[in-house]
Amino acid sequence: MFRPSFALLAAALLNVTRAQNETKAEPATHFLPPGYCCTVLTISDISERVTYPGQSAYEASLASYFDGKSRLTPDCIVQPKTAEEVSTAVKVLVSASLLKPCEFAVRSGGHTPIPGSNNVDNGVTIDLLYMNGTSYNVDTEVASISPAARWGSVYQTLEPLGRMVAGGRGSTVGVGGYLLGGGISHYAPRVGLSCDNVLNFQVVLADGRILDANKNTNADLFTALKGGSSNFGIVTRYDMETFQSEDLWAGIVSYPAWTADQHFKALVNFGLKPNRDPNAALIIFQGYSTASPTDVVRAAFDYTKPLARPDAYREFFAITNNISDTTKIQPMSSVAAEFTSVTTNRVQFRTLSFKIDLATLQETARLYKILLLELQTKASGQWRISCLHQVWSTLYTANSTARGGNVLGMERYTENFIMYQSYLSWSETKDDELFINLGLALTDGIQKFAASKGTAVEYLYLNYADKDQDPLSAYGADKVKFMKTVAREYDPLSIYQTLLPGGFKISNV
Repeated sequence: MFRPSFALLAAALLNVTRAQNETKAEPATHFLPPGYCCTVLTISDISERVTYPGQSAYEASLASYFDGKSRLTPDCIVQPKTAEEVSTAVKVLVSASLLKPCEFAVRSGGHTPIPGSNNVDNGVTIDLLYMNGTSYNVDTEVASISPAARWGSVYQTLEPLGRMVAGGRGSTVGVGGYLLGGGISHYAPRVGLSCDNVLNFQVVLADGRILDANKNTNADLFTALKGGSSNFGIVTRYDMETFQSEDLWAGIVSYPAWTADQHFKALVNFGLKPNRDPNAALIIFQGYSTASPTDVVRAAFDYTKPLARPDAYREFFAITNNISDTTKIQPMSSVAAEFTSVTTNRVQFRTLSFKIDLATLQETARLYKILLLELQTKASGQWRISCLHQVWSTLYTANSTARGGNVLGMERYTENFIMYQSYLSWSETKDDELFINLGLALTDGIQKFAASKGTAVEYLYLNYADKDQDPLSAYGADKVKFMKTVAREYDPLSIYQTLLPGGFKISNV
């Protein structure tokens, strides 16, 4: 049952009542000072965790966002260090909202490039910056990971212990948002999606309760959190299954742009091959950067055993004229470091899915070329395009149900498909409209072509989706219904739908 913090409210109401008695006119909320929600936090037990504009902690937090567009200006930022302090922050903000709504955002790694998803204007941002550790239990072989940890630090902690988890492919990607959106790792063909490797979530509910969600306790919440994003609570710890760590053969090989068709033909055969080697992961990029202005195709090879040039990639190895090659046997921490993301640009992600089909892949290349020519003509400053093509394998979710299930709706698909991501980054604020509109035109064009050819696939990967896309609906109507039921059970006042306005909300579906 929800219990507001009446001591805090009493203090606030006393001041409001005095003001009303003096004027006998305006509604109570008119007497609440600017920054009221932050003021209430500063008279709470976590006052030392609150930082304001102009203070070094506040400015450092904003400067560290992956996406420059997401550097909004909250009235204050609260940086809790424990689940108990997160609980206090939530209870204070919910209680204070009885007088005036206190909108807030939650930031784990801050990697989602959608303004409002992990920050807020004129509200409170709960920045989990200090909750970034990783520990390992030798007896249970479980890694306990805090939400603001970056995957690079997770790997560096576990590798010396001989253990590994199915985590993010880039070292700077944060743990929290990645796992709540599903999570695709290099190990996914072997062990499934990253979210299905979570054994337990520690969650702060809207009424401040801290509880565990796992296969046996709060099992419905456990399932909903795996793909359901920030709709149910604030996750303050992820307990993940580990497995033996060993080096990978991995790296990026770059080729001239004219080899794109050869790569797509090889990708089709790779994706359709029955009994494909579960150690073999692969991403094909089309890309261009003003820092090195050459239009290229890149193949990111990631083989999760220490075997150089494995036979699983034979058809790709037959493609000649490569420009560069970083492949080698190396630990996962080094592989992830090659995908480090800078925090100096403005970023747009968009996504869609389609059947493994050469003509549709070729259409992505045609539309990419149009996008590139437009940007070469009109864009300023430093900018980069990366368009990713990767196989979504049925192996990723083959054992999901046995692990407690998720809400991604992947049981609908009996065949592998292609998951596509457009990744645009640029330095100049004045170019926002140009890049955003061209990114939209790119994915809309691919979607229209796929629909006309009957190759479209409904699924949208939440971690790659843009703000106008609807990944939750793409899970299927039954999954949406389930998520709404879970939200009503654990958040009956819809706090995480109303006071936490950013992100993908089931209330909008």
